[in-house]
Amino acid sequence: MRTADEDREVSPEEMRAFFEANKYRTKWENGRSDVLSKQVDKAAIKTFWQKAVAAGRLPDGRYTSPVILNRFGLVKGEHLTNAGNVLFGSTQPVPLKLGIFATDEKLTILDMKLIEDNIHNLLKKAEDYIFKNIRWRSEITGSERIEVPEIPPAVIREVLANGFAHAIYGSRTVHEICIHPGMITIYSPGGYASRHSPEEYIRGNVESEIRNATISKILYLGRYIEQFGSGFKRIDSLCTDSGIRYAYENTENGFKFIIYRPLLQSDILDVTLDVTLNGTEKAVYAILKLKPDSSREEIANKTSKTVRTVQRALDSLRDKDYIRRLNSKQNPVWEVLR
Repeated sequence: MRTADEDREVSPEEMRAFFEANKYRTKWENGRSDVLSKQVDKAAIKTFWQKAVAAGRLPDGRYTSPVILNRFGLVKGEHLTNAGNVLFGSTQPVPLKLGIFATDEKLTILDMKLIEDNIHNLLKKAEDYIFKNIRWRSEITGSERIEVPEIPPAVIREVLANGFAHAIYGSRTVHEICIHPGMITIYSPGGYASRHSPEEYIRGNVESEIRNATISKILYLGRYIEQFGSGFKRIDSLCTDSGIRYAYENTENGFKFIIYRPLLQSDILDVTLDVTLNGTEKAVYAILKLKPDSSREEIANKTSKTVRTVQRALDSLRDKDYIRRLNSKQNPVWEVLR
């Protein structure tokens, strides 16, 4: 794992992976897909051009789906290009895995979804999923009460958009977002897209190397990303200004961005949990917080434990006053007390 503060040189292996990956540039985006141009998400295109016009990145005027597709080279004959398909196709062209885990390891799954859609819609769905499942605090400004997420929306949006902008589509892995108690990881298929290290982009003004120029341009025009070709510099600036720590992992198969969740005042309870509960108890407790009517069998399946082990954890949590059973043993519903 690399942090933003580490200096490093690009290894020969990474250079080879970079040049291999760049065989994908331009040729793939402009290639003809198997999807017809009429198989397009017109609502997504309309939302795109409305946002682009409102942001001043497209001139005001009358736009239609064919106008947008032709203007940006997203069609070839009667078919969408590969870029046009993943951006606006209606045939669910891009898969995205979403998950919530009880610990910072990918062991106990509290929730898992696989959704398929175009990039335009996935950005909104991914953002909604993250904001629904992270913590919020209330701030009083004058007479108004404002709900503030633990991680600034601009950080989430920039990381998500750059993940889709620089991915390799149709590779062996898929986009994935994992929410853990201590971090959020956002993974995109395809290794790091530049011969320059992230630190070089953060500290200098080296030239941008963009894997998917058309996709990146559309995301910029639609204001999904704020600066075309300067994602790492902007992400670092947003995280620094917000006091958010981050790191990244770069492999041959993909690039993972890690956003560390800040410790809030309400997390004092979590410190107590770490001291008083063992791993199984914490996992069971997390499941019950999310779904209080979970059966022993459901919990056992999610934690990869036996029903007997789950029952011992339930008994222990009850004895320590973390939970209380409301219904009968046959159909329990657990009240979380802390």
